[in-house]
Amino acid sequence: GEPNPKQLEFFRARSRFIAYGGARGGGKSWAVRKKAAGLCLSYGGIRVLILRRTFPELRENHILPMTADLSGIAKYKETAKSFFFQNGSRILFGYCDNERDVLQYQGQEYDVIFLDEATQFTEFQFSVLTACLRGANPFPKRFYLTCNPGGVGHAWVKRLFVDRDYRGAERAGDYTFIQANVYDNKALMDSDPEYVQMLEALPDQQRRAWLLGQWDIFDGQYFSEFDRTVHVCQPFAIPAHWRRYFAMDYGLDMFAGYFIAVDAFGRAWVYRELYTGRDNAAQGGKSVLPSEAARMIHGTGERAEVYIAPPDLWNRQKDTGRSIAEIFAGEGIFLTRANNARVSGWMDLREWLKVGVDERGRRAAGIRIFSCCPNLIRTLPALQFSQTDPNDAAGEPHEVTHAPDALRYFVAGRPAPASLPRPPEEEEPASYEQEMETFLQFGG
Repeated sequence: GEPNPKQLEFFRARSRFIAYGGARGGGKSWAVRKKAAGLCLSYGGIRVLILRRTFPELRENHILPMTADLSGIAKYKETAKSFFFQNGSRILFGYCDNERDVLQYQGQEYDVIFLDEATQFTEFQFSVLTACLRGANPFPKRFYLTCNPGGVGHAWVKRLFVDRDYRGAERAGDYTFIQANVYDNKALMDSDPEYVQMLEALPDQQRRAWLLGQWDIFDGQYFSEFDRTVHVCQPFAIPAHWRRYFAMDYGLDMFAGYFIAVDAFGRAWVYRELYTGRDNAAQGGKSVLPSEAARMIHGTGERAEVYIAPPDLWNRQKDTGRSIAEIFAGEGIFLTRANNARVSGWMDLREWLKVGVDERGRRAAGIRIFSCCPNLIRTLPALQFSQTDPNDAAGEPHEVTHAPDALRYFVAGRPAPASLPRPPEEEEPASYEQEMETFLQFGG
């Protein structure tokens, strides 16, 4: 068939990273097959890799259709899972069922990589694959992605191609996003109008993601309550009488910690973030020892009434016989053991995030996050439902779980509201209205 306008745009794009999609039924797999074959026919000796998350998907969506399309043009060898072209070009097929499966590609070189359904891959897998995009020949190296909202990779795909939020050595000119939906795929609409009707009849949240390709809400999102217009606010000076907590998730792979203030009405304000470790490549990607983490807390100059940490920090280390909690104590940070019941903790956090109306009739929530805590703002809405427990959040991708876990430990501790400051004896006690004025003055 003939390509539609969005597929033509995909074929003609020349940046290093090109993403195509946004909704279901946009003709993405067809475009991948045609582009890969066209490149191999046009450029002798290039190596092309096409990846899906599982082999059955790979076989149904690519290998079988391409076997028919390339009959007499290229030969498929099952043992190599590759098509071989007479000009020396080759299309290889791969899959990554598990997070670490991608490591089999380390050290290999490809001129072109296609990551089909990219939001089913983690950012770690994507970063490993980008290192494989190299070679001595003059062919310009390209990485093509197809994607729908949702999945474990939703956050990183959205950051790069939708939000265009670039970090470190990432350059805006290297990234192109071609938004397409089912209405762009005339062939599908003509051949299967029932599919389009099915998408149009979906519940609102799923319809907006699958039919319209909206990235701020997606199927599988654990905290669909999250609304950055409500839950994120500009920083302000925390009043001295507000009760201060510190909640953290710690491991050698990642340290995520948050200073949180609770006002006299029991509302929580997440006002300072510590976020570093191997899982955070954007900030160095190095392990953080317990003593280093404790010194980072001291280095903020902040103090908290309670320092909350996960229970496994009290496990004694085999080599030293000491627990991580003891190491923190040796640095002057005395930890309180968090309640680690996952499902009830997430339900508590959902209650805190619930959007209601405040005393002035404005939309409000029990917890708000300062805009200077970008990793919490990024990862909280990226958390997915678990595939094994419908009440729990997924543990993958691991990088997006640290900050939400720290927040879960905080709410599970039943934080107490601040006490009103004691006025001088000659003054009347602060009234509800006076305290409300103080609250509103500081961003309520």
